[in-house]
Amino acid sequence: MGQLQLKDLYNGFRNPEVIEGFAKIINEEAKKLPKPINIMEVCGGHTHSIMKFGLPQLLPKNINFIHGPGCPVCIMPKERIDHAYILAELDDTILVTLGDMIKVPGSHGSLQDARAKGADVRFVYSPLDTLKIAQENPDKKIIFFAIGFETTTPMTTSLIDIVIKKEIKNIFFHINHVTVPEVMVELIDSRDEHVDSYNNRIDAFLGPSHVSVITGSKIYEKFPKEYNRPVVVAGFEPVDVMEAILMIVRQFNEGRCELEVEYKRLVSYDGNKKAQALIEKYFEKASLFKWRGLGNVPNSGYRLKDEYAYLDAEHIYADILPKEEIEDHKLCICGDILRGMAKPHECSIFGTACKPQTPLGSCMVSSEGACAAYYKYGNLLK
Repeated sequence: MGQLQLKDLYNGFRNPEVIEGFAKIINEEAKKLPKPINIMEVCGGHTHSIMKFGLPQLLPKNINFIHGPGCPVCIMPKERIDHAYILAELDDTILVTLGDMIKVPGSHGSLQDARAKGADVRFVYSPLDTLKIAQENPDKKIIFFAIGFETTTPMTTSLIDIVIKKEIKNIFFHINHVTVPEVMVELIDSRDEHVDSYNNRIDAFLGPSHVSVITGSKIYEKFPKEYNRPVVVAGFEPVDVMEAILMIVRQFNEGRCELEVEYKRLVSYDGNKKAQALIEKYFEKASLFKWRGLGNVPNSGYRLKDEYAYLDAEHIYADILPKEEIEDHKLCICGDILRGMAKPHECSIFGTACKPQTPLGSCMVSSEGACAAYYKYGNLLK
């Protein structure tokens, strides 16, 4: 018997015959739908799978994808990018963050621009890489600019835990972690008088997979019960997405509105309780967190608890970090794209002035952004 190889574990989830089989069943089931349905995939990872594997072309016209704000880089407002830029320019300071942050434009420029001007900006794959940087630079302040949804939040809290237990004195944190359920509520029922979220016509949600591994599927219970929107938590592979779509279609045909989990091989109801406990130990919800293009969303972001303020760069450098809100580029419609009210190709500067090499908006910068997905895989729409 041959040795099991890595490809054996995922090939079945990219099997063209299985994908086509799901497509045929969905097309048959969709004929019974009482009305067209709009499915929002909250996560940018889903957006890229949907575009990369040409899934919209396999589905009937009465099933439409809406691309949500599930890209942590895309939703970062300019003022917080400016915070990172200003902190990077401080003397004897190394700013550390995750790689996708490098090109996101703030009002002063991107972190790539700051580095070109001499700032020490470093990009890591894991927050724990910050420990080595701090050890090698004991005379410098190391500021970790933390980003991400519930998926990456435990890694930041693990770093905080080590810093405290080992009494490391030169690592500080700027926290920009956000949470999924609160923004889903905002998309359905916006509190911003300037944003008409009702125009996005969300009928159902594809729940993000990696987020749900940490949080458990329980965080979505309110959406079928209180907002009459079914949620199916799906994996990232194309077969996962197609099976989840079929599950949603069958809910509508059977008059059900429920929370279901397609990604059962990794997602449980309760999630990772150890990771949740670590988050609860060090973080609390901020009353407001501004999402790029969405405005201030209540209770949708984390902040360090007051007892850990001595680690909080946003608290330590409050006197030099701007608090004023900054508007996005006037021609950029990232806000409408993140709300599911527009598709990237509807933007007048998409693929012309705004490209991955010269992004004007955040949705084009990140590898998980909807605009980047359409730019890379847009030929599949033709």
